[in-house]
Amino acid sequence: MRLRDSPAAKIGASIAIATGLYGISFGALSVASGLDFWQTMALSLLLFSGGSQFAFIGVVAGGGTGLAAMSASALLGIRNGVYGMQLNALMRPTGWRRFAAAQVTIDESTATATGQSDPAEQRRGFWVAGLGIYLLWNVFTAAGAFLGDALGDPKQWGLDGAAVAAFLGLLWPRIRAFQPAAIAAVCAVVTLLAVPFVAPGVPILVAALVAGLIGWFRRGGTPGHAPGHVGDGMEPDIEPYRHAANRGGESDGLAAGAPAGKPAGGAGGAQ
Repeated sequence: MRLRDSPAAKIGASIAIATGLYGISFGALSVASGLDFWQTMALSLLLFSGGSQFAFIGVVAGGGTGLAAMSASALLGIRNGVYGMQLNALMRPTGWRRFAAAQVTIDESTATATGQSDPAEQRRGFWVAGLGIYLLWNVFTAAGAFLGDALGDPKQWGLDGAAVAAFLGLLWPRIRAFQPAAIAAVCAVVTLLAVPFVAPGVPILVAALVAGLIGWFRRGGTPGHAPGHVGDGMEPDIEPYRHAANRGGESDGLAAGAPAGKPAGGAGGAQ
């Protein structure tokens, strides 16, 4: 299949354009927080994780220490490690592709890949979304950083809220049950209460600690084979090892041993 005819590639390209565009808000906010052009570009080129980047400059802009900024950034970056384990099992990259895949493993590329049931489409969606966003994010980061002074106060353009809106858009579809919604609400309240009393960057760490404690005390409430994910609305979209095993010849849309023509049970199909 040609790339331009691939449904996953089309989805990846549209996500790349939409996500890359709000890189301009990061560039403008970064220079407004005190970083120069090259420091801003280094964050986008090397760190390349929107949430972590916004967390870093947010703490810096608020007068927080470098340690607090790095801690908040690293905390949000943990999710990319989890994505990496899932995608490694799903796509089995080898050689230099492992390093390239690690760099472009983010929310959007992971979502595009795991939304497909065909292994070839998973790869196309991942690479188109990941590489497309990497290119456009850095282009628009440079534009935002270069035009930062000309734009004036980023708040008057609403750029300070662009990242928040994007993250809410990513998070909202995942909260499909009462329990994750309640945890999110508790963490939001804790963050608001902590802001007046602790240094910038610390409230998000406090909220993460609260979420971790909640998870710790409820660890025995779900079966051992899927702790914390049964019926709470946060189940994985796919079963990556099942897809990997099916590459030996069985269609990815069928579970092992399922009769032809009948959909597999359990795993999500094309989104």
